[in-house]
This record gives sequence, structure tokens and C-alpha cells, in this order.
Amino acid sequence: MANFTQTIQNMFKIEDLRYKILYTLGILIIIRIGAHITLPGIDVAALKIAAASDQNTLFGLFDMFVGGAFSNAAIFALGIMPYITTSIILQMAGIVIPELQKMQKEGEEGRRKINQWTRVGTVLIAAMNAWGFAIKLASQTTPGGAPVVPDAGFLFYLTTTFMLTAGVIFMMWLGEQITERGIGNGISLIIFVGIIARLPDSLWQEWNLIASGSRHWIIEIIVLALLVAVIAAVILVTQGSRRIPVQYARRQVGKKVYGGTTQYIPLRVNTAGVMPIIFAQSLIFIPNTVLGFFPENQTLQYIAHLFSDRSFVYAAIYGLMIIFFTYFYTAIVFNPQEISDNMKKQGGFVPGIRPGKPTADYIERILTLITLPGSIFLAIVAILPTFIMNVFSVTSTFAQFFGGTSLLIIVGVMLDTLQQVESHLLMRHYDGFMKTGKIKGRTGAGGF
Repeated sequence: MANFTQTIQNMFKIEDLRYKILYTLGILIIIRIGAHITLPGIDVAALKIAAASDQNTLFGLFDMFVGGAFSNAAIFALGIMPYITTSIILQMAGIVIPELQKMQKEGEEGRRKINQWTRVGTVLIAAMNAWGFAIKLASQTTPGGAPVVPDAGFLFYLTTTFMLTAGVIFMMWLGEQITERGIGNGISLIIFVGIIARLPDSLWQEWNLIASGSRHWIIEIIVLALLVAVIAAVILVTQGSRRIPVQYARRQVGKKVYGGTTQYIPLRVNTAGVMPIIFAQSLIFIPNTVLGFFPENQTLQYIAHLFSDRSFVYAAIYGLMIIFFTYFYTAIVFNPQEISDNMKKQGGFVPGIRPGKPTADYIERILTLITLPGSIFLAIVAILPTFIMNVFSVTSTFAQFFGGTSLLIIVGVMLDTLQQVESHLLMRHYDGFMKTGKIKGRTGAGGF
């Protein structure tokens, strides 16, 4: 504990690091304030009542990523998700569009062009999402029939679309400022702070259950111990990798000798990161989102119940979808043939494996083998909140932190940020959070 306290003190002794941390915290505070400023023309009391029906739907999933700003109908209600959506679309398009794939390999110039396209795409997607959100707000009513928007005229649609789009652009700019001048990846930290913002309220709900006698304190200790164990397991798998040795031939240029060394290609157990869970979660919430528009039909409501987050049918389908999407996304973002070709150009080879196609086949075989346990682990982590809610009667808000998208993003972003802090401390000859200085960031293809 003393070493940890000393490390925290060292962080603020370094002027540059202190500035980066305070700058980042200042921007994150601005983002949280914006998540509670409601759009004009909305009845806040009616909104709170109507928003309760959005849980366990795509809207509830979206609200989790933006820290409650969606249910608050705040100016930051769309969060940074249009930017993430555009980035994923361009990443996927690079697989099938040769011009875009070539641009991705052009270095800094190509990266600059792609960033510009991403910004333009973000504005377009944000504007469409904002208009749809305005329609949703205008159509919402409380169970008593009170409208969320008392005067839903054209001016409301126009101002809501403009303010929400401007909010996305502002948040995108804030994220870039954190990346350039602060500590950590700005976009990832914005999503992280939106998710973690729900933790205090979740803990308060758990405390109220104990205080009211609804849950014994021993059960709560077991739940918290399980949470610590799950976090440790997620960190272990997130950091886990299989290293493939690569030997480089020795060559002499003038009086200098190059090569002759052994390096390693780290193949991560979880190459796809959090993306399989996001894909699967988005799809499995579609039935409840659509069926929610037919509350009077008993058959449809029974089907909706099967897809609720407390159903074991939901958990089984959800887990299988995650395993599928893990292999699917890994195949998209990781190209063994490209790695094999680059190794061959640089005079590298895997000991005992011929260069070219045999090397690509070898890497693909290893990747397939390690992806299986990684995908199964992702599936277990994703359905763990369902298990926790059913067995321990934990509230759905607190159960989110036991697995799924929330936990993976929290762990990944924390590891990346700690790795950057660690680098600053070690450069100034201070001990880091780990004296060996071996905290590794999540650099897998699927991370935010």
C-alpha cells in the first residue's frame, strides 16, 4: 500500500504528467456535465417515467455507452458512438475496397485522409441518428398519456438535430484533445467514463438492499469477491498471448551486420477485443426492441420475455453468437498471409516452417486454436451478468460490471491508460505501479 501511495505522489511530481492527468480529468468532467443538460422543449418528469421502458432494448444498450445521457435526452445523448460506428464501417470497408486498403497502408498521409473521411462520416451518421432520436422523443408518452415533448413541431426537430450533431462533433474534438494533450486514448476514455458513471448508483442500490434486510451482508461479500475474481480473469485473458518465434537471416551491409536475431509475433488470445460482444448484443436486443412496440400481443410478449436479460434462452443464444462473431471478426482484422509476406520480404522465417504459404497456414492454425478458448471465455464473461442476476438477485445495473461489454471496456481502457502512466514514470526513473514496469496496453485489433 505504501508503494502504491508513493507511486501516486510521484505521478504528480512530474510536471508534464501532472498537467496531462489534470487536463484529462477536466475534459471528462465537462463530458459528464453535458450528459445531464437536457435538450430544450422536453418535459423532464415525463421523460424519466417513459425512459424506464427502454431497459433491455437497443436503447438501453446505447444508454450504457453514453453514461445515461440518452435516457436524460441530454445534449450529449448520442455520445461518441457515431464516431465509433464510422470507424468500424471504414475498417470493414478496407477489407473489400482495394483503394481504401491501399490508403490504410500509406502511412501518415493515408491515416490523415482516413481520419478526414471518418469525421465527415461521423457528422452524417450523427445527423441521421439525431433526427431519429427527435422522432423517438416526440412519439414517447408516459403510461398516463402525458407526452415527453409537449410541443413537437418542426422547430423541435430542427433544434434537436442540430444540438445533438453539434454535441457529437464537440465530443469527438474533446476526445482528440485528450489523445494529443492528455493521458490515454480520448475516445476510449469517453466511453469508459460513461460506463463507470453508473457504478456509484449501483453500489448505493446494493447498500440499500443490505440496509433494508433484503440481502444478507455475507451474500454481498461473496458477490464482491466474485467480482474481483472475474476482473482478475479478464485482465489475464486480455493480456494473454501466444508468441511465435521469428528468426531473421544474418546479412552484412558494409561493415555492419544486420539480422541474426530472434523476435516474436504475439498472437493474442482475444484478438477481436470487445467487438464480438458489441455485435452480438446489438443483434440480440433487436427482438425486444421491435416487440416492445406491440405490448398488447401476449404471444409476442412471451417471445420478448425469452430474450430478456434474465432468460437462459437469451444467455445460450447470446453465447453462441459471441463465439461466431469472435472468429468472424478475427478473420477480418488479422491477415496471416500479409504477415507471412512481410516476414519474407524482411528475410524472416519461423524456425522449422518454410516461408510463404506454409508460414501463413501455420500462423492461421495457431490463431484458430487460441481463438477457441478466447471466444468461449468471452461468451462466459458476456452471460455472467445473467447468472449473477438469477442466482444472487443482484440488480441489473450492478450486474453489468460482472461481465459483458462494460467490464471488457473498463479493463482494456484502464490497462492502456496505466501503461502510458507507467511509461512516464519509468522515463523519469520512478517506480511504476509494477516495479518491473511490464504493464502492457491492450493493442489488439478489436479494442476501442
